[in-house]
Amino acid sequence: MPSGTQAFDWTVPDEWTIRDAYVADEAGNRIIDFRENNLHVLGYSEPVDRTLDLSELQDHLYSSPEQPDAIPYRTSYYKRRWGFCLSENRRKQLKPGRYRAVIDSDLKPGVMNYADLILPGTSEREVLLSTYVCHPSMANNELSGPVVTAALARMLAGMDRRFTYRILFIPETLGSIVYLSRHLEEMKRKTIAGFVVTCVGDERAYSFLPSRLGNTLADRIARRVLRVVEYKEYPFTENGSDERQYCSPLVDLPVVSIMRSKYDTASFPEYHTSLDNLDLITPLGLQGAFDIYRHCIDALENVKLYRAVIPGEPQLGKRGLYPDLSTTDTFAAVKTMMGVLAYADGNHGIADVAEILEVDESECLAIAEKFAAAGLLRAVE
Repeated sequence: MPSGTQAFDWTVPDEWTIRDAYVADEAGNRIIDFRENNLHVLGYSEPVDRTLDLSELQDHLYSSPEQPDAIPYRTSYYKRRWGFCLSENRRKQLKPGRYRAVIDSDLKPGVMNYADLILPGTSEREVLLSTYVCHPSMANNELSGPVVTAALARMLAGMDRRFTYRILFIPETLGSIVYLSRHLEEMKRKTIAGFVVTCVGDERAYSFLPSRLGNTLADRIARRVLRVVEYKEYPFTENGSDERQYCSPLVDLPVVSIMRSKYDTASFPEYHTSLDNLDLITPLGLQGAFDIYRHCIDALENVKLYRAVIPGEPQLGKRGLYPDLSTTDTFAAVKTMMGVLAYADGNHGIADVAEILEVDESECLAIAEKFAAAGLLRAVE
């Protein structure tokens, strides 16, 4: 998408290209070096080549006193500035004197890249998998999402699919906004469930961020799958990724996120620092997240949905579906039948209904199939 492209309330900015950056002391030694770690440069820094005193240089330095050994990840997209990031301990070692700050970069019209993959199923109804590709050198909060999503895409490409899968690799926030601005009506019409795949590489407990309303098919399936592992559910108000765009009121897609360590410093102290490196993510962590998402996909592929055909409660007796003698046993059976009818709205799967009624899923399915044969319910996608 070219720079200057309008997407809802946003505009695609100029493209940033960086070749080299450093701060050198009076002897010419590089004491902060982009070649050593690309987090040393404030993301989106404009070009500079200046010699300045330490006191002036300090205004362009970023560190984190809370994590004195870590290089923080900082960016400045919509305000032109330049700067360098370094550990707090390294910053304290800087001595008074003159320093040369060099950032060899360009900020000029270019493009914002993204990729989408559509895997058609027998149904046009869609499941969304969205991950982002924008954080440099972040292992859990970047690399893990595309790795697990790519593995899921490979799995889906090799299986018979009931649903169509829309798989996105996009820059966070702006990428989802741009994509939605081009595909919103189609996605609102087709999407039955969606997942933002991020922070899925470490071995800590799982985290679940529900959709804005918290009661979509994606919410219910995610909670059911997560029961077998240790996890913490957060309120939607503690969001911080593309679910903010997918669940915004005029978009309102049924999108949730299942993570390992959630993207905040309370559960993920390495978040947005150089400590989020390849030592943090493990094959076991990645595999665990892949398996959780695979189980969610399996549950979606096998979900059975029914919708009522007759307004109001149908008369079951004249169809031979209602007990003609009231007993304790028949009361329980009728209660289950009424429950199946009550939730036959095309949005609650049979597994959801069984969970609400606290009965066996096979019992609910048998009742639904009997009602469908009698013309009272209709199976839907």
